[in-house]
Amino acid sequence: MRTLFIFCAACCFLALLKLPITYYTLLRIIVSLGAILAVYLAIRKKNYVWTFIFTIIAIIFNPLFPVYLHRKLPWVPIDIMVGLLFLLLAFWKKKISLPEEKITAVFHAPKIRTRDRIVGLPNKIDDVENLQTSKRLRSRFLKLYLTLTFNRARKNQSQNY
Repeated sequence: MRTLFIFCAACCFLALLKLPITYYTLLRIIVSLGAILAVYLAIRKKNYVWTFIFTIIAIIFNPLFPVYLHRKLPWVPIDIMVGLLFLLLAFWKKKISLPEEKITAVFHAPKIRTRDRIVGLPNKIDDVENLQTSKRLRSRFLKLYLTLTFNRARKNQSQNY
C-alpha cells in the first residue's frame, strides 16, 4: 500500500510538467484508484477524516465523469496538495492505543499428580481449550470414581444387614 501511495504522489508531482493529455488521463486513473484504496483503508481503521479527504480526491480525479478545469494553472495547487496528502498517508504512522482488556477469569494450571499421569491427562495446560478439556475429563473420572465408591459402599451395607 505504501508504495502505491508513493507512486500516486510521484505521478501528481510529475503532472506539474508539460506532458501530453494521455498522461493526465492516466493520472486520473492512478490517483482515483489510489484514493479509493485509501478510502477503503480509512474506513477499516475508522478514520473518517481521511475518508472524507480521499473521497473528495477520488471525485476530483474521477476518470469516468472527469472534472475539467480547462487550464493547467488551477490544477497545479491541486496536484501539489494531493501529492503531499498521498505522501503524508504513506509515511504517517499513528500509534493506536487500544484499551486494555480486563481479565475476568484467571486460569491456573492444575497441579499434576501421579494418578493424572497414569490416567493419561495432559501434563501441561497451555490454553483455555485444553484446560476445559482437562476439566471435563477430570469430572468424568470423578463421577466414575464416586459411582464405584458409592456402589462399593452400598454393597458393603447390604452385606452387613
